[in-house]
Amino acid sequence: MTFGTQQTVNGTPPRRSLARRLVPLGVAVWAVLEIWLLMLVGEAAGGLTVLALLAGGVLAGSYVIKRAGRRAWQRLTQSLQQPGTAPQAEEGGGNALTMLGGLLLIVPGFLSDAAGLLCLFPPTRKLLRTSVGRRLDRAGGYGPGTLGDAFRQARMHQPDGKVVQGEVIREDEPPAPRSDGPQLPR
Repeated sequence: MTFGTQQTVNGTPPRRSLARRLVPLGVAVWAVLEIWLLMLVGEAAGGLTVLALLAGGVLAGSYVIKRAGRRAWQRLTQSLQQPGTAPQAEEGGGNALTMLGGLLLIVPGFLSDAAGLLCLFPPTRKLLRTSVGRRLDRAGGYGPGTLGDAFRQARMHQPDGKVVQGEVIREDEPPAPRSDGPQLPR
């Protein structure tokens, strides 16, 4: 068995997608810009100011993620306590962009902090949510198991919120023997 060789189709190696080629380049450019901005602000305001700003970003991002996690946990426990009602979506929608904003605040750098603040500011968060939804709609990525399908299911709002709880029991197959417990005679 050999490792590191590429499978060929008709003698040509497989093509890599455009995103697979451009994402590492984008991450590298982003890292260089972050370092350049940190050095620029460090020269203008001093190293302790940069350190204080980075520490403040970590603390603010941690607070935002903790708050969004609590909100999601409260909605989950509320929906489990009242199974007949669907949890009401808040004005801002879900927590995905809020948590992304908190995570971007935690990542050291001023560009990531600016992007995180854009995810947290309600008008830009709504704009981001609608533009991502439109892009997923246009791409037609709503096949089963795709990211678009998950996004669409997360956006569904059903007024009645009916949930039918049950268990599926297949009677056409005998139950498989369990290896973790004592075996009963048959």
